[in-house]
Amino acid sequence: MASSTSTDLKLELITTGEKAGTWGTITNTNLQILEQAASGYFTQSIAASDLALSLSTFAVSNGKNLYYKFTGNLTGNRVVTMPSGAERVFIVEDGTSRTSNNYTLTVKTVSGTGVTIPAGAKVVLYSDGTNTSLGPITKGYYTIPGAYTAVNGDQLLINTSGSGLGVPVTVTLPASPSVGDEVTFIDSGNAFGSNNLTIGRNSSNI
Repeated sequence: MASSTSTDLKLELITTGEKAGTWGTITNTNLQILEQAASGYFTQSIAASDLALSLSTFAVSNGKNLYYKFTGNLTGNRVVTMPSGAERVFIVEDGTSRTSNNYTLTVKTVSGTGVTIPAGAKVVLYSDGTNTSLGPITKGYYTIPGAYTAVNGDQLLINTSGSGLGVPVTVTLPASPSVGDEVTFIDSGNAFGSNNLTIGRNSSNI
């Protein structure tokens, strides 16, 4: 029988009596894949395009790392896709720069809806092979450039004095929120102007 493939990391599983003379090479590659999954670090700019991560069979590939840092000045909504079918736990750091166009970063599987990452956050994500879900989160801080639509976990620095922003400042809450979702508003100007922050509830209860 030929080698088979492990489900989550695409390791080569050698059948008894097979691959004579090549066990060393195959085992070393499997160990490198395990090392990548345990401590691998991957960083890439996603400023100009989405990114589809790869789970290559019997090889090291970018979808097998533990830690991902995504960077760049976003020029549109960005989606990072992990292949479906693999159960994974991994960490994502949002190192991107956002613009006044309110662009977002979403991490998902091919078949799932995924997680929209709060600006500047570091999050633990886990995939059941079908969808990606949010685990523990270290929140970042984001100075909003104007009207903004928040995502769960955002910590928003807001200056309602009018310096660089239209007043009142309008923040729209996430659509279809879940119980426990949080958005934090922080006075960054030390002069939170009366009636200068408008919170839009996006057709949902708060």
